[in-house]
Amino acid sequence: MEAVRRWRSDWRYPTTLLCIYGFFSTVKPLEPFLIPYLTGPEKNLTTEQVNNQIFPVWTYSYLSVLVPVFLLTDWLRYKPVVVFQSVTLFITTAMLLWLKSVSAMQAMQFFYGVVTASEVAYFSYIYSVVDQKRYRKATSYCRSVQLLGYTVGSVLGQLLISFNLMSYNNILVLTLVLTAIALLVSCLLPMPQQSMFFHRRHTGQETGTEGAKRHEDGTWDETEHTSIAKISLKEIRDEKAEETDTEDKAGVGLDDKGPRTEDLEELVGAESCSKVLILLWRDFCQCYSSRQLLYWSVWWAMATCGYNQTVNYVQVLWEHVQPSQNLSIYNGGVEAVSNLLSAATSYGIGFTEVRWEQWGELALGGFSGLGAAALFLMTFVGNIWVCYAGYVIFKCLYMLLITIAMYQIAADLSMERYALVFGANNFGALTLQTIITSVVVDSRGLGLGIIPQFTIYASYFSFIAVVFSLRGLFIIWRAQRNKESTPSVKNEPPELEEHRF
Repeated sequence: MEAVRRWRSDWRYPTTLLCIYGFFSTVKPLEPFLIPYLTGPEKNLTTEQVNNQIFPVWTYSYLSVLVPVFLLTDWLRYKPVVVFQSVTLFITTAMLLWLKSVSAMQAMQFFYGVVTASEVAYFSYIYSVVDQKRYRKATSYCRSVQLLGYTVGSVLGQLLISFNLMSYNNILVLTLVLTAIALLVSCLLPMPQQSMFFHRRHTGQETGTEGAKRHEDGTWDETEHTSIAKISLKEIRDEKAEETDTEDKAGVGLDDKGPRTEDLEELVGAESCSKVLILLWRDFCQCYSSRQLLYWSVWWAMATCGYNQTVNYVQVLWEHVQPSQNLSIYNGGVEAVSNLLSAATSYGIGFTEVRWEQWGELALGGFSGLGAAALFLMTFVGNIWVCYAGYVIFKCLYMLLITIAMYQIAADLSMERYALVFGANNFGALTLQTIITSVVVDSRGLGLGIIPQFTIYASYFSFIAVVFSLRGLFIIWRAQRNKESTPSVKNEPPELEEHRF
């Protein structure tokens, strides 16, 4: 019994459960074949209905619920939102299986937007129950298992379709079973006692953030409000008495003073929404005061917008080039290959010794240009294998660049600011994506066909490539000029050097 208690209190217990949940919630065998399923005899929808009326709903719903879900995730302390995500994923799969009309599929896309927005709880949960020194390892495990789940789902779907082992409907029934397992595992997750903003507890000692200390006047260091408190209930009980004694000796209590700006760092329990929003805004302004971080974040938002549009509608392009009703398709195999190669490129970038602060933006521009070229090939070469190859290249390039961007942005940020900045970048990407969807894709806008759409996406990445290539060249030129001017100071005559000082 004691061994079980120790295991449940160890960091590996919640990490293992979260990995199991991540695996079963991402094994989706039908996802690479969604367009053939919707346009086939099971649903009997047209490609125009799917492209211009159904798919845009996901973008709108994702944007509309992203911020509320982010705040609810912190307020409810992560686990309820993880459970809610698995429930909405089950509802989405059930609607896809049993409903048929355009309006029903639009409702299904709305629920899937809620599922996507709730992913913030999955990636935030682990930081509330794991020590800071375990962050990197726990994050690596969770991300790797998610990638494994997507790969297994793609391979499984390809095998089931290619060998006629299951119909589309039976594959969805299998997905429902896997989602039910994920739901059960999510209910077993331990409930975190603290969160980033709404539920924070201070004990007068370090709480998972190096250098965060309490002063004699009862205030905390400036950087403390962006840390994540990670103290178990046992530790809280043991330290509560000590904290009370310390405050009595200092002669300062939380209730002895009126509300001040610096007291935002000392909030205990459920903080008010207004104070949380002030704290979020202050962190946001502080993070984006760095010009270099701002440029990298602009690329992140713009490129992620184009990537999401490409991934969301690439099956429509494949269906246009080679209709699934006439010939065999290999969408699942292509997704599996692209996921594995993307993981390899992202992993390999960690072993490259490059001064990304100098060469990074030129790399963003150059590789974005290659991605644009791959999209142009996919659009204008009417060969399905060229489309497949272009998609794999495009996805690998994006994963390579987003890894570099994540590293550069996160290098000077604490973990909590990491989450805030990454969330803000994704929100910016989603805002751009909503604008493009409403203008280009939606039937109430231009309602363009798939070829004009991908022409716009390719041109969009070409614009990104030009902008960041020019900026990258400017940074290199400025660095070279500074390097050339430095020796001139060192080579000055002695009398000039003396005069300078």
